[in-house]
Amino acid sequence: MKKLLIGVSLVAAILLSVAASTASACYCGVARCRCCKPACCEMQCHTVMKTCKQIVYEKQQHTCYKTCYERVCVPKTVQCVKYVPETRYRECCYTVCKPVWETRMRTCNYTVCKPVYETRTKNICYTVCKPVWETRNKNICYTVCKPVYETRTKNICYTVCKPVWETRTKDICYTVCKPVYETRCRECCYTVCKPVHYTKTVKVCSGHWETRQVECCAPAACEPACCEPACCKPACCAPVTQCRVWVPEVIEKQVQCVKYVRETCVKKIPYTVCKMVPEQRVKTCTYKVCKMVSEQRVRTCTYKVCKMVPEQRVRTCTYKVCKMVPEQRVKTCTYKVCKIVRECHTKQIPYKVCKMVQQTCTKTVPYTVCKPVHYTKTITCTKLVPRKVAHTVTRCVPRVVCKQVPVKVCCPVPCCCEPACCEPACGN
Repeated sequence: MKKLLIGVSLVAAILLSVAASTASACYCGVARCRCCKPACCEMQCHTVMKTCKQIVYEKQQHTCYKTCYERVCVPKTVQCVKYVPETRYRECCYTVCKPVWETRMRTCNYTVCKPVYETRTKNICYTVCKPVWETRNKNICYTVCKPVYETRTKNICYTVCKPVWETRTKDICYTVCKPVYETRCRECCYTVCKPVHYTKTVKVCSGHWETRQVECCAPAACEPACCEPACCKPACCAPVTQCRVWVPEVIEKQVQCVKYVRETCVKKIPYTVCKMVPEQRVKTCTYKVCKMVSEQRVRTCTYKVCKMVPEQRVRTCTYKVCKMVPEQRVKTCTYKVCKIVRECHTKQIPYKVCKMVQQTCTKTVPYTVCKPVHYTKTITCTKLVPRKVAHTVTRCVPRVVCKQVPVKVCCPVPCCCEPACCEPACGN
């Protein structure tokens, strides 16, 4: 940004210098003529090469570096603390209000309404309608339909189906299964126990008698009548005698044994198979067919026709008429009147009173304490690592270029009497 400001100020200075040179060259320096008159000057034009400065912007590639930060994961060991809950117990004293019930009596006054009945009499007049019956007669005319029977005849045509039997024959095909016997053989496996002789060594317990010298002592002699131990005399030892002693010994002996080995044999057993071969046969069957032949017949039917002939008749009807005659009567009615009489009573009502008695109790209360436990943990931390990154920037650099430009300049030629009175008109 600083370089760009320097470039702009340089361009402004160049433009100001060019504008000043252009103003001085205006009218080809006529303005600097002090003693010449304008009427005596003539214009003379000629082309002059002028050096002009022009600012040209050139594009330049410039490499810049900027700092970028990359995230790098670095493992880090951290000392951590975790709290492990631990249950502990403490003795806690608390007060309990224990209810104690006490029965008391109180006097309660109450009023009872007692009914008192009083018997009274009253005469009631009432009207009774007494029925009076009257017998009357009345003639009633009525019509009776009297049946009159008439005998008539009528011919009725009817159809009778008469059965006609016809004998027919029909061939019926049927299948008969004829047995065909065939002899076949099958292999049957059976097991035979075959004896195999072999020799076996057996240990036999045997022995022999030996004669040895043994010192024999006779048992104590007791009298048969005496049962006490003091009555028995001690035994006396006899001199050394020779005794036969059995000496056992084990002898190995070869024994001939037989074992039976199972051997599987195969034999062929003939058996008969019965096959049912179907055979087609034909038999002639005779059957009867019944046909119903219609036949028209006529019969004479006799029937009676009843005609109802109306006949007028008169009958005398006896009936009763009831008339209600009013009659005044008096009756004595007995009734009871109830009066409510108030009566005061007193009664004892038991009631219970609860007293709260304080009682101190002790209980074990569990509570939890968080116990710190230190441990090491490896975590992954993110670290920003600076890094220079090169990037190319294109910028416009101003440069002043000088070039020759043809300029047409018109200069007045003075025509003064005194040539020395005028200064040179054209000058750079």
